[in-house]
Amino acid sequence: MQHRRPRLSKKAKALTASAVALAAAAGVTVAQAGESSKKCAAFDTITLGKYYVNNNLWNQEKATGSQCVWDNSQSGSTISWGTNYSWANSGSGKDYDVKTYAGTVLGWHWGWKVDKSATGLPLRVGDRKPVKTTWEFTVSSNPGTMNVAYDLWLHTKNNADWQDQPTDEIMIWLNRQGGAGPLGTKYGSVSLGGAMWDIYQGDIGWNVYSFVRRSNTTKATLNLDDFTQALVRRKLLSNDKYVSGIESGTEVFKGTGRLDTKRYSVDIG
Repeated sequence: MQHRRPRLSKKAKALTASAVALAAAAGVTVAQAGESSKKCAAFDTITLGKYYVNNNLWNQEKATGSQCVWDNSQSGSTISWGTNYSWANSGSGKDYDVKTYAGTVLGWHWGWKVDKSATGLPLRVGDRKPVKTTWEFTVSSNPGTMNVAYDLWLHTKNNADWQDQPTDEIMIWLNRQGGAGPLGTKYGSVSLGGAMWDIYQGDIGWNVYSFVRRSNTTKATLNLDDFTQALVRRKLLSNDKYVSGIESGTEVFKGTGRLDTKRYSVDIG
């Protein structure tokens, strides 16, 4: 069964964007290092240099349960962090609804929290700057229905703010459990970064492209420019678009589990 990210109404999108923007504007909280300083409220954040960890419970009204995030360390552009969760469907929630996406944010996520000069974003796709990333993590046993993925946000302009809806979203799935599957239909496949990926194409008011790794991994070293250019070559993405934000985390559909990021970094240019 294909699990799909839900189609949000314009009102729901606006409410979600406003909630994130308000949380970012408030600065919410900055935790001390360690799991003992978990942040468990919706959109709680922990700033780690140019990144922030976001307890993004964007669709929690369709579930009952909880999720927390914490930070472990930062050294230069490399960080370590974690999240645990326990979610079950409630109300109108279905197995195929993503409930949360706790993760790190570099750059734009319905607004800016960290100063743009520190992030290296936005980045014009056609400029072909390398976007090198390394991610090493562990997933608990029997973590429910979930995936571990990057999420890139793109706009037509280089000064997008909280009210600016993206034109494109690119997900890169490294690991999936419990039958989780991407939005849309399969478009094709591609070999990148030493692995085979199936490409899916969908729409939730903007284009969503998902690269789903055929075999799960818990360690990846990638150039994200390779993925945007794979879409350019297929005429699915324009070189004139701007990558505004890069996230990494776990989309949870349902279940109880944990993601521990041992090492994560993104370096641009």
